[in-house]
Amino acid sequence: MKLWVDISGWLGSFMVVLSYALTLSKGRDFSAFCSYLNLTGAILIAINCLFYMVLPSFVTNVIWSSIALVSIYRANKHFFKRKKKANRYKKVTKKLI
Repeated sequence: MKLWVDISGWLGSFMVVLSYALTLSKGRDFSAFCSYLNLTGAILIAINCLFYMVLPSFVTNVIWSSIALVSIYRANKHFFKRKKKANRYKKVTKKLI
């Protein structure tokens, strides 16, 4: 059990650092992917912190996960709103033609 908790902590840390590194890349937009990396990484680190009873870091990672969830929710809400608006535009243009 301890080995899996240690692996989850290291994997979570790697994911959070990778997410940060991807936000610095200028070639492509990785913002959606980074939100999921942040969420998953923070949950894995929180599991590790809870196992070792490191409560300040556990609380920090729960907050970090919450921020990632809000970011994912807002991105999806914006995406579906734009998609709905595009579908309305298509319907209007079809009626005009």
